[in-house]
Amino acid sequence: MKLRVVAFLILVQLGHFTCIEAQEKGQEHWVATWTTAELLARPPAAPTAPTTAAPAPAGARGFSNQTVRMIVRTSIGGSRLRVKLSNAFGSEPLAVGAAHIGIRSKDSEIVAGSDRPLSFNGKPGCTIGPGMVILSDPVNLNVAPLSDVAVSLHFPGETGLATTHATGLHTTYIKEGDVTGQAAMADAATTQSYYWLAGIDVMAPARTSLIVAFGDSITDGARSTPETNHSWPALLAARLEAKKKTAKIAVGNMGIGGNRVLRDGAGVSALARFDRDVLSQSGVKWVMLLEGINDIGREATIPAEAVTAEELIGGYKQIIERAHTHGIKVIGCMLTPYEGANYSREKGEATREAVNTWIRTSGAFDAVVDFEAATRDPNNPKRIRADFDPGDHLHPNDAGYQAMANAVDLSIFGGKRAASRPAKRKAQ
Repeated sequence: MKLRVVAFLILVQLGHFTCIEAQEKGQEHWVATWTTAELLARPPAAPTAPTTAAPAPAGARGFSNQTVRMIVRTSIGGSRLRVKLSNAFGSEPLAVGAAHIGIRSKDSEIVAGSDRPLSFNGKPGCTIGPGMVILSDPVNLNVAPLSDVAVSLHFPGETGLATTHATGLHTTYIKEGDVTGQAAMADAATTQSYYWLAGIDVMAPARTSLIVAFGDSITDGARSTPETNHSWPALLAARLEAKKKTAKIAVGNMGIGGNRVLRDGAGVSALARFDRDVLSQSGVKWVMLLEGINDIGREATIPAEAVTAEELIGGYKQIIERAHTHGIKVIGCMLTPYEGANYSREKGEATREAVNTWIRTSGAFDAVVDFEAATRDPNNPKRIRADFDPGDHLHPNDAGYQAMANAVDLSIFGGKRAASRPAKRKAQ
């Protein structure tokens, strides 16, 4: 009788452990380890007269029976992942004949044994209708934090103009035919853009979450050194990974060079792309908003598109409210100095200062990051520091982007000032 009771208790205990294990596994969720913001590729201008100018860059008009291998940088790691493809700006269905993912060794080369074919609803390819997003079937692959991953897509037919991200800052390799499974792509044409590739998600523990860096070229990493991961979001990801308390926080870069808050231009406006680029991201918990300098500077070339501080603040309020509706916390990032830039004007500087004062003092944001103080010249606060200036007086260089990443108080995302306990916001 005692043996039966002991056996029963053991079985109950084993069942308890199995239940706990199932619950813990069930708490895992998808989190984006890498993202990019998309827009429609602009077709090369047709020459008005015979010319001997260099031909249009690879991919400028789309692809036909070509493989495109794109290199992305993870923020967090994982052992199970999926790839997100988007035909957000396409006017025709896009056929993907084959797709592979692997860990990048160097250049276009894949680490031996890491190549994995991707499937879509169990099939090796897919068709993505206009405006659609397609997720691949999950695939098992051990991917480390802060590592390079290669995604290869074969386009068997004419694609037309691409849904793209122009400032990839990593080399993309293009070669004829289906070479998605090849270890390397010798003699490939190259660009530094992404095509139809919108993101990579990893299956991660429940506490893992995503920061979306939402902005313009300064968030995108313009003027940073390619292949070195020196945009401020990439450098922030490295800082987060280095600390145990924040190592489970991913960073997605959703910057677009030339983008504006209130009006379309380089991509649709921040207000128009907010749902697609922020709300739809897997595991998003925070959004860092650094945008507005292009709205302010536009007046220098198109006076009719001038904005006031009140109008720009109104756009920020819309983003804050829409994020809070979905339980996402918003970190306001102060606009960096730009005196001496091509579109710098005294009136614009007054607008920038008024906007920054509101970001700093309004209490509308859940937290504030002072990128202005991190990058300004102490002898002339209207200008970027000389040792951070690559020459255009607008974008930081690698050292400037590092200073921006260092200016982010990591306790915003955990610790004593955890984001689960938002700061008290003043009435708007």
